[in-house]
Amino acid sequence: PCGLPAGYGACCGRFHDGRATASTAELLMRSRYAAFAVGDEAYLLRTWHPRTRPTRVDVADGPEWTGLEIVEAVGGTAFHTEGQVAFRAYCTADGKRGTLEERSRFVRHEGEWVYLDAVT
Repeated sequence: PCGLPAGYGACCGRFHDGRATASTAELLMRSRYAAFAVGDEAYLLRTWHPRTRPTRVDVADGPEWTGLEIVEAVGGTAFHTEGQVAFRAYCTADGKRGTLEERSRFVRHEGEWVYLDAVT
């Protein structure tokens, strides 16, 4: 679902089931998008910074996520402690197509990348 050529199990599935962790903010962004697409609320909460994490994420009644486009990634590599990823996520809800555009901020927390918040 994240747009990379590898299949789900070799790509985002390995992050979702805990076999690996995302090495960059962009990979975390892609894996979080995939978690929304497959309905993995536990992964979304686990990869959300504790300071900004909600108590739950209702993915069951959300839109059907149909595509992801990374617009820009700034920082967020193995050599950084912060990063931003701008993206467009495409969806269908109630028979209508939609687009979510966001610039997300990511930080390292306890050695791993986590989602902090959206830049407005």
